[in-house]
Amino acid sequence: TSQNFYQIKDKLEQLKCHFTWELVINDTEIPELENRVLEQIEFLDTTYKVGIYSLLAYVKHLRGQNEEALKSLKEAEDLTQQEHANQSDMRSLVIWGNYAWLHYHMGQHAEAQIYLDKVKNTCRKLANSSSYRMECPYMDCEEGWALLKCGGSNYERAKVCFEKALEVDPENPEFSTGYAITVYRLESYNKAVRHTGAFCLNTLKQAVRLNPKDAYIKALLALKLQGVGQEAEGEKYIKEALTNASSKIYVFRYTATFYRRKGSLDEALQYLKLALKATPSSVVLHHQMGLCYKSQMIQINKATNWQPKGQDRENINRIIQSAISHFEFAVQEKPTFEFAYIDLAEMYTEAGDHKKAEDAYQKVLCMESLNKYMLQQVHFHYGRFLELKKKSEVDAISHYLKAVKIEKASLARNKSISSLKKLALKKLQRDASDVESLCILELIQKIKGEMNEAPDLLSRFVASKTLALTWNQPKCPSTDEWMKKMWHI
Repeated sequence: TSQNFYQIKDKLEQLKCHFTWELVINDTEIPELENRVLEQIEFLDTTYKVGIYSLLAYVKHLRGQNEEALKSLKEAEDLTQQEHANQSDMRSLVIWGNYAWLHYHMGQHAEAQIYLDKVKNTCRKLANSSSYRMECPYMDCEEGWALLKCGGSNYERAKVCFEKALEVDPENPEFSTGYAITVYRLESYNKAVRHTGAFCLNTLKQAVRLNPKDAYIKALLALKLQGVGQEAEGEKYIKEALTNASSKIYVFRYTATFYRRKGSLDEALQYLKLALKATPSSVVLHHQMGLCYKSQMIQINKATNWQPKGQDRENINRIIQSAISHFEFAVQEKPTFEFAYIDLAEMYTEAGDHKKAEDAYQKVLCMESLNKYMLQQVHFHYGRFLELKKKSEVDAISHYLKAVKIEKASLARNKSISSLKKLALKKLQRDASDVESLCILELIQKIKGEMNEAPDLLSRFVASKTLALTWNQPKCPSTDEWMKKMWHI
């Protein structure tokens, strides 16, 4: 009856499980997410695999494969009995919640009710709770892992979940590992955040202390040490991680990143190829391969003073094509991979294919829910493309301004400010009374908080009476109208 339907729906919504955690997953990302989860089941040596099977069940459901989802939950249930026999009821609450939801979606309300009763009886027994949920650090931890594995837009919430679990048990190795990985990923996802560097380093050290045999977390610590200028110390941890048999494919991946950043590109490629043999459809690995080839191209260009000829030119052309093929694979498998699109656009530009570069930039610009850091990156790189390759100063200025308008400290924002300043000064050399350029310079001074130093900035133009008169006005005559036009407000 409809009354029973609403009663069961109300109970289901009280559960803590993948169906109620509001995981933000773009539809186009589901195949790649499933591939990543399957890779982790096969190659990630961890004692936390129960949650991975539960997440796989949810992903299978999203793909309309409910029977397959039930099989994954059975795997999770069996693993719980093996690994957590003394806590199996508490550790099974999320699995039972997922079972209840799955049966509900399959129209099997009687089976859904059986699992709802299991959850309710366990909550009553363990927490004296009369509802279908209880506060439990292990459930907070599992929610944290699920959020962490579903991509950047879920990281902040994942961090909160692990913090909540750690408040109850600060020395728990699983909680500590999840928290450290989340903080590390958050910093990478939002690279503008620099002040968390020391904090991130300490959380990783704590996780390594509590998980001395975990090679995966050691490799992350190595990368973090390298990032804060302690490369030699980081390399010690990389070598330690490589001697450990656990999570080998993931350790190879992070080792490759370490050596790419160090400039040892042949070594980086060697580890990436080893990892790709095991996981040939890994989006991350293909992107990393592309980055290595991109770095090789830059190395040859620098060595030839940006004028490669003969064999060097041939090598660069071959390397560019290799980079393109890996970046193309990455965006094909994960159509929301913003950075890979930017890298691909840059390689198309290097290959002289401006139409494909334009298309790649447009795809990122059309993406919904880009974070602020990512938006700045896209506008800056696209602005450079428009300025240097399309020779369109007006359009370039528009995109540099959009990057600057996002008030978030980042390298892309600083470079956009610098590019705007150069373009404005260049235009003023052609026409000292160019209002748009004066407005840009005024804007830059306001951003930098250096209004008193404006005359110094424009000293080379001070001989121009027109310029001096314009600058001495309270503000540029058409700043507001001009800003509205440029920012499409």
